[in-house]
Amino acid sequence: MADRGNSREKEMRNRIALEAARIMVEDGIKDFYLAKRKAVQHLNVPDSHVLPRNTEIEQAIVDYQRLFKSQSQPRRLRQLRAAAIEALQFFSRFQARLVGSVVNGTATEHSDVNLHLFCDSVEEVGLFLLSNNIPYDTGERRYRSAGGETRRYIAYRFVAGDVPVELVVFPVQGMREAPLSEVDGKPLRRVNLAAARALLEGGEESPQILAVRRS
Repeated sequence: MADRGNSREKEMRNRIALEAARIMVEDGIKDFYLAKRKAVQHLNVPDSHVLPRNTEIEQAIVDYQRLFKSQSQPRRLRQLRAAAIEALQFFSRFQARLVGSVVNGTATEHSDVNLHLFCDSVEEVGLFLLSNNIPYDTGERRYRSAGGETRRYIAYRFVAGDVPVELVVFPVQGMREAPLSEVDGKPLRRVNLAAARALLEGGEESPQILAVRRS
């Protein structure tokens, strides 16, 4: 009986993960927890402890894109990586680093190019944007540190062509320790200009996603 119960629980986790992945890809939802809640509602399943981990949903995103976006997703990923290279060059004075779905290969048509910038004052980035006639909106990003604290950072957002770009500003010393990923709880992978070029030249998929697929 226990094996049967475990099997049902595993099947339910898989169903929720697949539906959450579909929601994130098709609707552009970026919050894993919100996607899980919506998946539970869509599937009309009990609100229980069988919610999948974020890593399971990321794997389901890879599988969904491979099945339903095998032509469009690689093209969009290349476009985003090319735009990211331009952005890294443009914001090089702030020691820009690329993070997120454009790095790990799960970017969708709704994804942003996400950069981390480092400077002594967040206003420097706003002034730099204004001096280059780039209109922007401001917001904030919350990241969890290795010590378990949740910290808030100023974010600047604008659109370059048809590519949305988000700049999260860290103090200079923030380069020493990357915040934790909401997917696996490990330090975020921050990619410099040379590594971003290698991703673009190396093909549509990064080693990180290939590793996910093999797991």
